Amino acid sequence: MAHPEISGIAQEIRYLKSGSGPPLLLIHGLLGGSFCWRFNVPVFAKQYTTFAVDLPGFGENDAPRHFDCSMQTQANRLSALLGELELESVDVVGASWGGAVAIFLAAINRKVRSLVLAAPVNPWSDAGAGRIRFLNSRMGGALLRLALPISRPLHLTALHRMYGDPARISPGTLDGYSSTVLRRSTAHNVLNTLRQWELDVNALPAAISHVKAPSLLIWGTRDGAVTLQSSNSLVQALPDCKLALIEGAGHLPFEETPDEFNRLVLNFLQRIPIASGREPA
Repeated sequence: MAHPEISGIAQEIRYLKSGSGPPLLLIHGLLGGSFCWRFNVPVFAKQYTTFAVDLPGFGENDAPRHFDCSMQTQANRLSALLGELELESVDVVGASWGGAVAIFLAAINRKVRSLVLAAPVNPWSDAGAGRIRFLNSRMGGALLRLALPISRPLHLTALHRMYGDPARISPGTLDGYSSTVLRRSTAHNVLNTLRQWELDVNALPAAISHVKAPSLLIWGTRDGAVTLQSSNSLVQALPDCKLALIEGAGHLPFEETPDEFNRLVLNFLQRIPIASGREPA
């Protein structure tokens, strides 16, 4: 655990540390947590010291009712965490909402050596924009606060929509996500995130222009949450950016097709020149 202080408020960041070698930071998506990387950490940890975080308000990390859970503030917290851990150079993997957080982090902290972004939230994808606007309304927010604590029967349907092939949902996946979603503070933390969503997304182009690290985009061809077409704009906007597609995968390729995802990540990282003063894995 670490307690970076942002705007005078210290908030605990929970993380799971595994393995040895150069540091690798894993950032989960919205309604996710360190649990999401259960098929990746054992592989990455053979060559890297992995830090799988639970950002404040998500995973196993609760946050106060009116806590700032915006993408940009979470990136600031992670930047402070890198300083607290005394990491001089770090590779970062971020998924969906966590991919956008990773972009903001790379824009403000030159310690980020490289980025791997799995279908990151971005300004060129409008998928889900209508739902976000509704949830930001008074009625939508009230409905989410009422419905989320009793939403367990709908979790399997929601999970199916995140996968390209629901038959690949592994045992324990539903329980893992449900335990996160049903935490008492989750509804308030999600709403605190969504209130800043438009502001954060509108700030992403400027952040992208400040990213210097090479990047790899990984997308499932059946992603229904963040449009695959938006990857073309990201490839053009990010420096030294490559795109890898996983045929038939949905929005969660790191857990739906972990072998292919892990291979793509490790191949990408091993091709990046080692930073000065950094030991090879």
